[in-house]
Amino acid sequence: MIDQNKVRVLFVCMGNICRSPTAQGVFEKVVDEAGLGHRIEIHSAGTHAYHVGEPPDTRAQEAASKRGYDLSAQRARKVQVEDFIEFDYVLAMDRSNYADLQELVLPDYEQRLKLFLEFARELQDTDVPDPYYGGRQGFERVLDLIEAASQGLLEHIRIEHKL
Repeated sequence: MIDQNKVRVLFVCMGNICRSPTAQGVFEKVVDEAGLGHRIEIHSAGTHAYHVGEPPDTRAQEAASKRGYDLSAQRARKVQVEDFIEFDYVLAMDRSNYADLQELVLPDYEQRLKLFLEFARELQDTDVPDPYYGGRQGFERVLDLIEAASQGLLEHIRIEHKL
């Protein structure tokens, strides 16, 4: 049963083990610190089923933990068509994820699909780069981008949903 009183946010990357669980963890903390944890529900998913049931990548968990975010309870899942009905925001980490999601989105729900970095107005980036095949610095860059966009997303939700 969906709680109609909550704003529901779904972050989506390819495998749901690096970027989208990091975004979920960061945004959960941002929302909790704003005192809105009871009003905003946050989840993540992947466009591919490569890692279903697995925890986030250990490098993502370590980088997040150093900044005070806990990703340990999360488990990867694949995005479903129904997610466009259940979530108010389906936020893609990059243009490739966005294109994959466009193939799934139901008519009348297209407005729920956005690139996550649209909410980081001060940044020129459109994509959160996939750090999977890179080093530690890639995970730090992902966190920088996600932290910036999370503040903009919270501001947008507060205005749009009068929170």
